[in-house]
Amino acid sequence: MRKLVAAIAGVLLALSAGLASADDAPAAKPAAPWAVPSDAEIRQILVNRIDVEHRGVGIVVGVIDAHGRRIVAYGRSERSDPRPLDAQTIFEIGSMTKVFTSLLLSDMAAKGEVRLDDPVAKYLPATVTMPQRGGKQITLVDLATHTSGLPRLPGNLRPKDPANPYADYSVDQMYQFLSGYSLPRDIGSQYEYSNLGGGLLGHVLARRAGVDYETLVRQRITSPLRMDDTVVTLPPRLKARLAKGHDAALQPAANWDLPTLVGAGGLRSDAKDILTFLGAELGYVDTPVKSAMKAQLGPRRPAGSPVMTVALGWHILSPPGKDPIVWHNGGTGGYRTFMGFDAKTGVGVVVLTNAATATGGDDIGFHLLSGTPLSKAPAPHTAIEVDSKLLETYVGRYQFTPKVFMTVTRYGNRLFAVISGQAIAEIFPESPTKFFWKVVDAQVTFEVGPDGRASGVVLHQDGRDVPAKRVEDAG
Repeated sequence: MRKLVAAIAGVLLALSAGLASADDAPAAKPAAPWAVPSDAEIRQILVNRIDVEHRGVGIVVGVIDAHGRRIVAYGRSERSDPRPLDAQTIFEIGSMTKVFTSLLLSDMAAKGEVRLDDPVAKYLPATVTMPQRGGKQITLVDLATHTSGLPRLPGNLRPKDPANPYADYSVDQMYQFLSGYSLPRDIGSQYEYSNLGGGLLGHVLARRAGVDYETLVRQRITSPLRMDDTVVTLPPRLKARLAKGHDAALQPAANWDLPTLVGAGGLRSDAKDILTFLGAELGYVDTPVKSAMKAQLGPRRPAGSPVMTVALGWHILSPPGKDPIVWHNGGTGGYRTFMGFDAKTGVGVVVLTNAATATGGDDIGFHLLSGTPLSKAPAPHTAIEVDSKLLETYVGRYQFTPKVFMTVTRYGNRLFAVISGQAIAEIFPESPTKFFWKVVDAQVTFEVGPDGRASGVVLHQDGRDVPAKRVEDAG
């Protein structure tokens, strides 16, 4: 059940947990040393992804190594926009932001402004009661390594607009949730990817520094590295270069605003700047945060897989027989992104896409870094029209386990579903009772009772069928 739920969690920032498991870890290392494909080979991958498989609108790939950097771009900002993408095309980078947030933590710890084991409560107003358990308090390092016990998303995140789900979530709401939440497990005992934790970390670091999050990132990271195109708020010069985001159906999608949880996924950037950042990680670019970057990879905790650990913000994939890959991905309503590097080979890769498809660019990034196979296109599903009166009979709450629910809501003639603590996403009918997600390869069948209302659901993913009973109507 956890794998099914985790896969659906990829709908959102991070969505993007998207972490490889032992089952889907890269294959054993080839006999010959892996060489990063040529520009022509990379371009063909992008042509196939966009023109043949129709799993993208535009993709920009950047590679940096000891010989320099190169950019391969294909597709468009929008189908109706003839301008080609390039190294300076702006994308929402989603949860890649968490790497920058954790780098701020590492830098502030190095300067003695905070300690990794400081309680988060130390940097919050006295009116906020941080959850505790077993006599322990949640620390800054717990947030950075997703081991705080906090959920993926706060339970009181109820967006007025599911197309921009974080826009109306306030600091007061976050404080209210934290003050009333009970941790389900001991602090530090288990990895659970948390956008709430990442956003909270950015919030408390900005409070400690006495500036807003965007200013803190600019002062400590982007200005020293001359990453002038990495921002939260787009000035006119960058807004003009923003690639239009698209949803999983390759239709235009709204941009996301994250006023409170900005540290979890609020940055925008381009391939040029991300290659500069990766170059600094690999030692090709000098920076005042060099030692903080190194220290960021020091703390390691298990990340739910024998081949995965989590450092401060970064994930480290270490399959048997292969070099470790340090990486993070990102996803918002209209974008999927990836960045990673192999310190042994000195290669860094960024993949920026302007479509929130289930695949995104992770497989391209891992393929370029270590030769893992590219993903296959999922089986096609065709949406049909369904009467809104039928959709209303499916609205409700369905229980998989004592703590895991799926809540189904209707907005006009559209149906949306959200798994406990995860992201809301539209589900599309392919029959009167069977619906599918476009953001992940999963489907759900509604079981209808004698009264014509759904009495339960069956979730289909990875060849498994997981049932849930209806427990109450959605509010």
